[in-house]
Amino acid sequence: MSDLINQPDAPRLIYGLRDTGYSFNTAAADIIDNSIAANATEVNVRIELAEDGRKFVCFGDNGDGMDSGMLFAAMRYGAPARANLASLGKFGLGLKTASSSVCLRFTVISRQSDKSDFAKLAWDLEHVEEQDQWEMLREEMTADDYELFEELCGDKGTLVVWSKCDRLLSKEYDDPGGAREQAAIRRLGERLIDHVALIYYRFLDEADDRQRNVGICVNGEPVKPWNPFYPEKAEQVLSPDQQKLQIVMEDETVEVARIRAWILPNRRDLTKDEQKIANITNRGQGFYIHREGRVIQQGGWLGVFGAVEPHTSLLRVEFDFTHELDEAFKVDVKKSKILFDPALEEALKTLLQPTYREAGNRYRRKEKAAVVERGVDHGSSNVAIGNTPSTKKPAVQSADPGAKTAMLSNNRGASIKLRVPVDTNVNPDSIHVEAVETIMSGDLWEPAMRSDAESGFVPGVRINKHHDFYAKVYQRAAASGYAVEGMDLLLWAFAVAEQNNANEELEPIFEDIRNEISGNLKKLLREVPLPDDGDMNEPGAEEET
Repeated sequence: MSDLINQPDAPRLIYGLRDTGYSFNTAAADIIDNSIAANATEVNVRIELAEDGRKFVCFGDNGDGMDSGMLFAAMRYGAPARANLASLGKFGLGLKTASSSVCLRFTVISRQSDKSDFAKLAWDLEHVEEQDQWEMLREEMTADDYELFEELCGDKGTLVVWSKCDRLLSKEYDDPGGAREQAAIRRLGERLIDHVALIYYRFLDEADDRQRNVGICVNGEPVKPWNPFYPEKAEQVLSPDQQKLQIVMEDETVEVARIRAWILPNRRDLTKDEQKIANITNRGQGFYIHREGRVIQQGGWLGVFGAVEPHTSLLRVEFDFTHELDEAFKVDVKKSKILFDPALEEALKTLLQPTYREAGNRYRRKEKAAVVERGVDHGSSNVAIGNTPSTKKPAVQSADPGAKTAMLSNNRGASIKLRVPVDTNVNPDSIHVEAVETIMSGDLWEPAMRSDAESGFVPGVRINKHHDFYAKVYQRAAASGYAVEGMDLLLWAFAVAEQNNANEELEPIFEDIRNEISGNLKKLLREVPLPDDGDMNEPGAEEET
């Protein structure tokens, strides 16, 4: 043997490979990948908790199965490449690294037909540590093995059993196998169902002819597909010639990736049931990367755009590539993420920028409309002002609604004529402060003369519902009466001070100041998201989980 051959330390490496970054969901998906690669049409996953707290995860499929030689090769760390390079398997590590990320022992049982012999092998990490070498276990089939294989696989296929599951749950329970641990296992299964519904939605959807149909059950429950693009309601906005991306490989060959961009409807345009289907969230926006029809990464902008934020929560991008582009996209061992080359990032940004902008505009338009419809109570402000007659304000001599002028006495003298909105027949409860939709200047507020009849005007303030300060700050403060009242009183004081100190010469200066303040506020609030319904809760209130 060459003195340059340096065999890895078996215990250290086999334990070290447990920490390759798998979650339970990504580990389970790696096993399901193998089943699909073996041409299975049915995959069954079962998560079990014994009364004594021992935990097991079983995967059974009705695929091609393996004989003893094939199984031996498949159990090798770095198994031989598959004949079909387009299969969901890639590095020959998934079965081993995925399994050991969750358990200390995993067993594989397989056969190719009901007439074939069973092949059975296991890796036990503690056995490898004891023997200090890469030694598997070959054990006889048990009655439980036969029963479980028939139940989860049928006549042929492959059964994977995870036992000694020391990493299945994130915590130890004081009462192993008790009610709390049972609930945790149940939640684990529910989350796996959601994960599988997305990752394999093209395989699960019988109406989707891009992939062959595969049925997947978790704990006896058939998984229904969840298509993140909701094509029944969403709009695909890229033209056909924009949907193909030519990728130049290192050897100068050209491969094609495909892309589609979907803008979902605003949740306010969906029924409660449709909202559940669309599941529009900040984390849900961005790229959904498909390798050979299977989702390997969901959400996020992968460096093409900035961090996720509410304005672009309606945009989801469908990105497809085949195994030929694995090297170009740096597909990782778990097949759970890719990296875009900087040049591709720039190309995607250029391609998607108009769609990105349009998705944000649609969100803002709808949310602003909802903000306008959503009421803020200004009643306490009007009461406070009405109960404080000693405040300094002009005396109104007359007002002309048609000409939008008022004659008043103020600090500048008597019979001062000002151009000002004149409101008649105003609701007495909003005589001093009212939020309106009719301010065309873009200013946050404007002084007004107001009366609940045709005469008897008092100085007041109108607040612009369409200004970002009202949409983003007032609305968030709506649950706190003191905050709303404080802002109302401040704007009323500004408006009345303007009316009490303006004349025809100073009036344009006050208008300029008001316009400059309003413009600066709009710029300062540009990156602040519009509030959603969750922001409307009482301060300190927590949603039930």
